Amino acid sequence: MTHSFWDNKFQYILSCIGFAVGLGNVWRFPYLCQIHGGGAFLIPYFIALIFEGIPLLHLELALGQRLRRGSIGAWNTISPYLGGVGVGSWMVSVLVSLYYNTVLTWVMWYFINSFQEPLPWSVCPLNENRTGLSEECYESTAVNYFWYRKTLNITPDVTENGTLQWWLVLCLAACWGIVYLCTIRGIETTGKAIYVTAIFPYLVLTIFLIHGLTLPGATEGLAYLFTPNLNILKNPRVWLDAATQIFFSLSLAFGGLIAFSSYNPPKNDCEKDAVTVAIVNCMTSLYASIPVFSVLGFKATTGYWDCLDRNIISIINKFDLPEQSIMRQNYTIWIRLLNSSYPEKIAGLKLKSCDLQEFLDQSVSGTGLAFIVFTQAVILMPGSQAWAILFFIMLFSLGLSSMFGNIEGVFTPLLELQIISKSTPKELITGIICLISFLIALCFTLGSGSYWIDIFDSYAGSLPLLVLAFFEVTGIAYVYNIKRFSKDVKWMTGRQPNLYWQITWRFISPLLLLIVFVAFVAIQIQKPPSYATAQGQKLTFWGSSSKKRVNLHSTNTCVD
Repeated sequence: MTHSFWDNKFQYILSCIGFAVGLGNVWRFPYLCQIHGGGAFLIPYFIALIFEGIPLLHLELALGQRLRRGSIGAWNTISPYLGGVGVGSWMVSVLVSLYYNTVLTWVMWYFINSFQEPLPWSVCPLNENRTGLSEECYESTAVNYFWYRKTLNITPDVTENGTLQWWLVLCLAACWGIVYLCTIRGIETTGKAIYVTAIFPYLVLTIFLIHGLTLPGATEGLAYLFTPNLNILKNPRVWLDAATQIFFSLSLAFGGLIAFSSYNPPKNDCEKDAVTVAIVNCMTSLYASIPVFSVLGFKATTGYWDCLDRNIISIINKFDLPEQSIMRQNYTIWIRLLNSSYPEKIAGLKLKSCDLQEFLDQSVSGTGLAFIVFTQAVILMPGSQAWAILFFIMLFSLGLSSMFGNIEGVFTPLLELQIISKSTPKELITGIICLISFLIALCFTLGSGSYWIDIFDSYAGSLPLLVLAFFEVTGIAYVYNIKRFSKDVKWMTGRQPNLYWQITWRFISPLLLLIVFVAFVAIQIQKPPSYATAQGQKLTFWGSSSKKRVNLHSTNTCVD
């Protein structure tokens, strides 16, 4: 089999960055910062990066480059007993590709609908008799209704499959078609596509950053995000979340990075590559947090103002005061004055408690951030259509560049297993992979599909990766032997790995992974099983079992 090479070093670095930087950088990291003490979260985050993320990333890139094989071939070469690590990575890449591309299906559906005026999630549709608004939508919100009913058409629980949603089936087919066209000849085509899919999100983030900072409430949002609360560092959950976020964010143990680096020339500075990719990935997370929280601050401020305005109208009507006598600025003075003079009248109005902090505290990540909170905020912006289009193109580009790495993690080991004849064209192999994946992923377009994605997300893309990474680092340190590995690295880079690499590979990284694994399992055991029904979902899919009504809840997901 002729071995392909990258066109240039920049193409390779971009591919690694594109694979590592995914949806989690935009919708998971800012959420973790918000719930874990703002700027204080960066302390465990960077400690995890230095002692877990960068050493493992360097290890994977060096392994692929030295052995010039994908995950299965590389681990079988190191030891036949470690072949299972490669097979495990391959399986994770297959399973994650299936549901990750379904998230892109939802993004595509929202992107297509962003061209409508007004945006379909900004208004409730009419009921069947066209005599009023849809009751289900009226009792919820237009944004929730569009997500739960018009996009997912969710069933009450996982046992009710529902039917295939034709709009999602078409979008899923289109997404797999795009993935096929971009990966048709392996890195020969992904290497070209990556220039667009990896660079474009940064352009959009910058546009959102500039626009976000001009919105009212942006400073409140950013102050909320970055104000450090150091007391929270006593909570072990913060350290666990930091370690797992670094781990999943860098796309370690998927096999995609080993496959990418196997197309490098043998003598290449993989140490510098690892540090570059890790730092760019983390800086992207920080950079993405600024526009995200500018917009969330804007949404919170708008909600706070609406709350005040409703209270002001109630008071003016009750006390027959002249219009504009009470303003947002002097609201608290009036309330204090009226409360002391007419306490019974004020109590009778049942005014809502308006607190900006409460609006800012409404933390949400994952699909809840992208398809509910952000879409709600976009409606409030002038030129909402353009912002919706930009936002969903950005999400699609982020997800697509991560899909390239996933597919490479599936494609390269398949060629090495020699199940398929060497004379079989790459185009045919890629086509078969994408077609089979599409057919399996049809289960995610059912009414119960979102529950299945939650199950996949909870079990395929989390615990297996921690186990695989532990065996990767211990396999290199104690089976292949760290001295032998250090010689290989010296041959490739021209210098001996220093004390930092030696200590992290031998002791710190395996120990950290073991601690994270034990803590992760302990937390999972404490949780009640929550994927079976809509009422207990980790993802943002809720329905009421009696009339399949959409409820107003939204929680989190950690799709990276």
